[in-house]
Amino acid sequence: MPLDASRNSLVLPILGLLVEQPAHGYDITTRLRERYGHLPVTRSTVTSLLKALEKAGTVSSRQPERIGNRPPRTAYELTAAGLADFRHKIEAGVRESPAASVDFVMAVAYVGVLPEDQAAGILDDRADRLDQELAALSGPPDGDVLEVHMLEVAYWRTIVATEATWIRTLVRRIRSHEIGWPTQQPDTRGSAEA
Repeated sequence: MPLDASRNSLVLPILGLLVEQPAHGYDITTRLRERYGHLPVTRSTVTSLLKALEKAGTVSSRQPERIGNRPPRTAYELTAAGLADFRHKIEAGVRESPAASVDFVMAVAYVGVLPEDQAAGILDDRADRLDQELAALSGPPDGDVLEVHMLEVAYWRTIVATEATWIRTLVRRIRSHEIGWPTQQPDTRGSAEA
């Protein structure tokens, strides 16, 4: 785990799951494995991250509860400061992460935590940036270089163009209200729901 736990790739999805509902470490670990099979998830890492996030004031713990014969489990919930930080991370991830990256996938997975107009605007800006990246990629090789030695350029052009097209379609669907959007209301008890 990095010295700064907030840089761990599991932090964003952990916070996202806590936006959905408070949960204990075991539940979060199970849901992460189900939803994000491509991420390496261990219960000990999730527990360590939850404790680090609590120390940072991003999440708060509830009194441990026993359900049936199971050992007591501590549930965590997002704090108001944690929700603000989560929204900032989502905005930065959508705006700044490289094309076709896991960072973008994780950020766009929770873009619904942002206000609808803000999300559409940031996504629109990203599509414009991808168009600029696409324009900057060199075209087909000149006569000095065999095409086979430049296949990665054609591949990357296709990836970037596809992402830009997907984002523009998503923005259109957001703005036409084809995609339902969650209500943005912070919980007055210090945690938050989106």
